[in-house]
Amino acid sequence: MAKGSILIVDDNKSVLTALDMLLSNEFEKIDCLSNPNVIPSKLDKEAYDLVLLDMNFKSGVNSGNEGIYWLNQIKEKRPDTSVVMITAYGDVELAVNALKTGATDFVLKPWDNTKLLATVRSAIQLSQSKGEVSSLKQKEKDLKSSLNSNQKYIIGSSPQLMEVLNLVRKVAKTDTNVLITGENGTGKELIAQEIHRLSQRHQEMLVGVDMGAISETLFESELFGHVKGAFTDARIDRAGKFEVANRGTLFLDEIGNLPFHLQSKLLAALQNREITRVGSNQSVPVDIRLICATNRDLPKLVEDGLFREDLLYRINTIHIEVPPLRDRGEDILVLADFFLKKYGAKYEKAHLKINGQAQDKLMRYNWPGNIRELEHAIEKAVILSNNQVLKADDFFLKPVTGSKSTPNTLNLEEMEKQLIRTALEKHPGNISAAAEQLGITRQTLYNKIKKLNM
Repeated sequence: MAKGSILIVDDNKSVLTALDMLLSNEFEKIDCLSNPNVIPSKLDKEAYDLVLLDMNFKSGVNSGNEGIYWLNQIKEKRPDTSVVMITAYGDVELAVNALKTGATDFVLKPWDNTKLLATVRSAIQLSQSKGEVSSLKQKEKDLKSSLNSNQKYIIGSSPQLMEVLNLVRKVAKTDTNVLITGENGTGKELIAQEIHRLSQRHQEMLVGVDMGAISETLFESELFGHVKGAFTDARIDRAGKFEVANRGTLFLDEIGNLPFHLQSKLLAALQNREITRVGSNQSVPVDIRLICATNRDLPKLVEDGLFREDLLYRINTIHIEVPPLRDRGEDILVLADFFLKKYGAKYEKAHLKINGQAQDKLMRYNWPGNIRELEHAIEKAVILSNNQVLKADDFFLKPVTGSKSTPNTLNLEEMEKQLIRTALEKHPGNISAAAEQLGITRQTLYNKIKKLNM
């Protein structure tokens, strides 16, 4: 017995009996209705693969309008359910109109059992296929939503960060290519996620690729995919990152680490907006929004012959430089507090605080590893400390030789410059606070900045 559930709707009870006897031997569930007004409540309770629907119900009325009406009601409630119309031989034109309205097929009275069974099987198979497609689409939608909901948000309110985020908001609305640069640990990936989140492609996937982690031999397979048998381990067809990111955003991290001889292949895919899987001759069009990131000096790599100039132009329509943590002033403490709550909860040490001396230590430190280093420093302090209040000694920071916080010259003017620069960086955009820390008036600070040509 084949899988399939069928609802038969006909006011002629002899027709219902005949169809029930024929189909119940072939399919697992058969329900019959003689009154079409019961259809809505029946469909609310159960889902059918197929509805066999008569075209006319009122005695002496052969317009087929009733059948068309109930066809529309069924498709509205259950769009994936197949509907096969039952009609008399002389009403073929009515049945054709039903097909245009959304019916899957029609059968003629009197019917041929073999032909009717073939029609029913085909209609049920179509309905089940539609259901599977709808289910896959829903799963894909749920997966994309889940992946996008795992996004981390950018924390901070310093003028330097706000300038970056203002640019992000402008750029996100377009499909232009973006190059994000900055030191390691500054949060370039978070900026890419924010661009995607604010873009018109936000309902599709952001697909990230670490270009520095892909081996040269697998570069084409990872980015462009492959077909079965293309190489030894290619046991099935596999889509590459370009295809997976279709209609979404492709984020190529560490783009500066891509070997020179592979850059032309990436450039060709970006220019042509199509890829060819390894082992195939068929090109596949792709619609992606490209975001790249690197901590390397790409113009210098171009000068040294290590990066293609035309590829740089292609990926660098808009350039966003992410500021290092040491230049973000009070954001250091805001981030420290965020990580303190995060790891306090993780290691069951609630209500932790950082005292003033420890805060000063965090503010004075140069943070060569940026936000990533700060996060690790906070986590380590939370794990090792036995106190509710973290002190300066709880933070094990690397000594940085020649850092801006330690004068490395005895020249009075240079030392004065360095002190002023440190105060300005600690209080970005707040001249009054910087002047107060230096123990001078706001006007005196302005005069010194002008005199020292800063």
